[in-house]
Amino acid sequence: MSSSDLLPAAAWTGRDGLRALAATMGAGKLRWVGGAVRDTLLGHPVSDVDAATPLPPDEVMARLRKAGIRCVPTGIDHGTITALIEGGNVEITTLRHDVSTDGRRATIQFAEDWRDDAARRDFTINALYADPETLEIFDYFGGREDLAARRVRFIGDARERIREDHLRILRYFRFQARFGSALDEEAERACTELADTLKGLSRERVAMELLNLLGLPDPAPTVARMRNLGILPVILPEAGKQEVEALARLVRAESAVGVTPDALRRLAALLPSVEPVADGVAARLRLSGKQRKRLSCAAERRPEDADNPRALAYREGMEGALDRLLLGGTDITPLTGWEVPQLPIKGGAIVASGVQAGPEVARVLRRVEARWVEEGFPDEARVQKILAEEVAAI
Repeated sequence: MSSSDLLPAAAWTGRDGLRALAATMGAGKLRWVGGAVRDTLLGHPVSDVDAATPLPPDEVMARLRKAGIRCVPTGIDHGTITALIEGGNVEITTLRHDVSTDGRRATIQFAEDWRDDAARRDFTINALYADPETLEIFDYFGGREDLAARRVRFIGDARERIREDHLRILRYFRFQARFGSALDEEAERACTELADTLKGLSRERVAMELLNLLGLPDPAPTVARMRNLGILPVILPEAGKQEVEALARLVRAESAVGVTPDALRRLAALLPSVEPVADGVAARLRLSGKQRKRLSCAAERRPEDADNPRALAYREGMEGALDRLLLGGTDITPLTGWEVPQLPIKGGAIVASGVQAGPEVARVLRRVEARWVEEGFPDEARVQKILAEEVAAI
C-alpha cells in the first residue's frame, strides 16, 4: 500500500473519542466517510465527522450503550444513529442501497457491501471512505482523481442520480462553487434538462441549499452560470441579469473591506430593491420571521442611506445598516468599531422637566431624539440642553 492510498494524518483522526468509537464498533466495522475524508485530502479543516457501518442500527446502539457512549436515534428509519462523544458528535449510518425513489425521498434497504453504499451517494468526491485504524482510503468511483482535477462528477448516470433526488441539482452547483474548476459537461447538461424537477421540492430544502451556496466565499460565477443555464429562474425568478451582477459587486465589496460573507445579504442582492418582492420571496422560501424582516429592510435601501451611515444604523440596527450600505456600494468605514448608542434620557426626564404626563411627553422625546441623531449622538449634557430648548418652545 502506497502513501497515496492513505488518508493524511490530521488532528481529528487522532481524537480519543473517535478512536474509542471505532474500537466499540469492532475491527473493519466502521469507516469514516464523506466530507471529513474529502476535506482532509484537500488540506481543509474538518468540523463534522460522519461514519458508515455494515452493522444494523439496533446493533450499533447496543454496542454504543454497552461501551457507555450516549447515542440518539436521530434517523433510525434510514439507519442513522448519532453518537454523542467529546470533541463533536458523529452520525453513524448503516450501509444502504435504494429500493425506490421519487425525487424527494427514498425507500432504502440496509446493505453489507461498501460499494453498494457508495453507489447511492451523489458525487464521487463524497463517496470516499477511510479505515479509522490504518487510514486506508477506499475509493470506488474515482473520487480522488476528481478531487485532483477539481471536478464535481455524479456517480454513474447523472440524470439517474438527479431523478433519485432533485435537490442534487442545487447540491451540484454548491459543490462546484466550493471545489470545482473543471466543469463536467454531462453534469451540466443533466442539471439543465431536469431543472424543472426542482419545482417539486419543498421550499425549505430549496432555501437551505440556496443559502448554503450563497454563503460560500465567491458564489457569483456559479450563480451567473445557473442563470444562463435556466436553473436559477426555476427557484428564484426574481433574479435577473442586473441582480446577478449586483451579487458579484457585493462579493467584491465584502472582500475589499474584510466583511464575513453573509448568505442572506447576498440573497437580498439577487432581489429587486422592492420591499413586497423581498417579503414574497421570504414567504415562498419559508424563511424565519427574523430573516424575512432582514430581507425587507435590505430591500428598502436608497441612495440617501449613504448620507448618514450612523443614523441608519441607529434606525435599522447595525446588521441592517451594513446590509444596505454594502448593497448600495457605500463606504462602511463610519461604522467600523462604532457601537449603536442609546438615547441618554427617557420619558421620566421629560416629565421632571415640567412637561405634563401624556402624549406631549412622547412628542418631545421624538423631537429630542431627532436632534440628537442629527447632531451625531452628542453626550448627555448636550441632550439635556436640547431637552431644555424643546421644553421652552412648548
